[in-house]
Amino acid sequence: MLKYVRLFLVVFIGTLSLARGQQTTPAKSEPALDVTSMDRSVDPCVDFFAYSCSGWIKNNPIPPDESSWDTYSKMQNQELIQLRGILEEAASQTGQRDAVTQKIGDYYASCMDRKAIDAAGVKPIQALLDRIAGIKSKPEFAEIAAAMPPREGFFNHESVFFRFHSDQDFKDSTQVIAWADQGGLGLPDRDYYLKGDAKSAELRTAYVAHMQKMFELLGDKPEVAAAEAKTVMRIETALASGSMARADRREPKNLDHKMIAAEFEKIAPDFAWQTYFAKVGLPSVTSLNVASPGFFKALNDELQKETLADWKIYMRWHLLRANAQYLATPFLNETFNFYGKTLEGTEQLPPSWKRCTNDVDTDLGEALGQAYVAKYFPPEAKTQALKMVKEIEAAMAEDIDSLSWMSATTKQRALEKLQGVANKIGYPDKWRDYSKLEIIRGDEMGNVLRARQFEFDRDLAKIGKPVDHGEWDMTPPTVNAYYSGQMNDINFPAGVLQPPAFDIHSDAAPNFGDTGGTIGHELTHGFDDEGRKFDARGNLRDWWTTEDGSEFVKRASCISDQYSNYTIIDDIKINGKLTLGEDVADLGGLLLAYMAWKEDTKGQTLDPIEGLTPEQRFFVGYGQSWCGQVRDEEKRLRATVDPHSPEKYRTNGVVSNMPQFQEAFHCKAESPMVNRNRCRVW
Repeated sequence: MLKYVRLFLVVFIGTLSLARGQQTTPAKSEPALDVTSMDRSVDPCVDFFAYSCSGWIKNNPIPPDESSWDTYSKMQNQELIQLRGILEEAASQTGQRDAVTQKIGDYYASCMDRKAIDAAGVKPIQALLDRIAGIKSKPEFAEIAAAMPPREGFFNHESVFFRFHSDQDFKDSTQVIAWADQGGLGLPDRDYYLKGDAKSAELRTAYVAHMQKMFELLGDKPEVAAAEAKTVMRIETALASGSMARADRREPKNLDHKMIAAEFEKIAPDFAWQTYFAKVGLPSVTSLNVASPGFFKALNDELQKETLADWKIYMRWHLLRANAQYLATPFLNETFNFYGKTLEGTEQLPPSWKRCTNDVDTDLGEALGQAYVAKYFPPEAKTQALKMVKEIEAAMAEDIDSLSWMSATTKQRALEKLQGVANKIGYPDKWRDYSKLEIIRGDEMGNVLRARQFEFDRDLAKIGKPVDHGEWDMTPPTVNAYYSGQMNDINFPAGVLQPPAFDIHSDAAPNFGDTGGTIGHELTHGFDDEGRKFDARGNLRDWWTTEDGSEFVKRASCISDQYSNYTIIDDIKINGKLTLGEDVADLGGLLLAYMAWKEDTKGQTLDPIEGLTPEQRFFVGYGQSWCGQVRDEEKRLRATVDPHSPEKYRTNGVVSNMPQFQEAFHCKAESPMVNRNRCRVW
């Protein structure tokens, strides 16, 4: 994946970055390379990030409703404004409307009706609260869990007890099977519960205080709410202790535990699995993948240990936490105070129109995406992007052929995998059908709950069926991109193929440095420390010779060691094992983009522009793709949960390993941007 997705957006708002202020019309797009964003007083051989971005950072302070601000979030800001225009027009229409306009318009209008939401108070979830209160025995937990489907998010913790979903079979990527995985936490990661440093302890204290306030908003007395918060924290800490560490989850084999249902039930026999399967519409689950068996053992231990009353408190909390942002303003504000202010450092709650636009994109993303693509994604952008993809794929084939450290046998298999990569550009060939999802104007919480159930049912309906290779995991307006190892495809939504990242009117150099580097990045993910474990068909299979596998590990370790020495904030350094895949992809991707750019412009006379040679424009185009700044609280959060390195090191760490950069800027051997122990995998 190219970009980090903020916790607060997932837990509280959605999956898109938010914008500054109340602007309602898109500003003029920035150029692919903006010299005013540079600081030419900085020596590029000393700090290339500062050289490329100091002007941008000076001119773009972090907005008060953001925890960070960078070129990609600024792009997303412009697209949010565009989407807002689409939604406000759809919401204002009366009379006969097509199904898409009705759904996105009524969803948005309901979300914007804060007066009605406040008047409803906690009533929209009262039936579920009453249901939890009425539980008489622990076997009934399965029915409650089935009635509270997760809201999908980057951190996948929007669930009670655990996550249950569909995914491809590791050993047979053509088939979709059921997956059970760890979840049930209110903090971003297991480490927040387990680390012994003072900052982690401070955040745990703040989390307990936040839960107490939320229980009080439900009507509980302060002393009761305080005890309830401590109960939830105790249970979640136990679940966190049984959860797999984020870096360990990057090893696919650690998640591969396919077993028959009876074997799974032996791990956690105190949960009524057959009841749960039946209630979610899967009465005949014969086998499934249990991604984190240790978690389910810990869950079972807690089911035995904790009382029925305490588990009811836990369920009550997770029902409230998952829905608080759609309830009356006091719940909304208190949720922001913890997840936005405390965890991320965000100063102000984003305005309603931004939150609601994100919600529509989350729950009706391909319906909204149809209108967005029709209005803002010209066919020539898709054509040029696909051309660039093909050129970078050709560069990768050439690169694989030229590798001195890889045997002919492994090279052949690598080329087979490269040739099998599917390129998905802009938007799906077939739009998702939302006809069975009922959206009622004026029923905000009902719309959210029905959308959540619709997506859960749609996801589970895929179990036992062949994989749909036309499906996307991102919506068309998303400013991001991703590679799927099991699908073996690269996916570039229309949102990321916009200026300044991709400007069809720009010279080739910055386009290849920015979007070309992104394309190369996603391609390289197919061959990073995780992606290389999957073959051309997306099956988890070791297709490397022993010697080549060892050489890869050696070369990748060079990158991991390099990045592990970079400091994020205070004494917190990058977890090089967590970020390894993204760091490998950054370096490999830019090398491939440079090769492709040289081939694309071969035979052309390329003159300097704005005082920069073509080669310098290529690298500045890359450097400016990472211009941005981050609040201190967000830096600490990312250090724990983000598999990407900070933007500064995604810039400097990469170019310091590239002799092409050092030649372009005439860097001396002793310069900081020259890595004496040069790393290279691809």
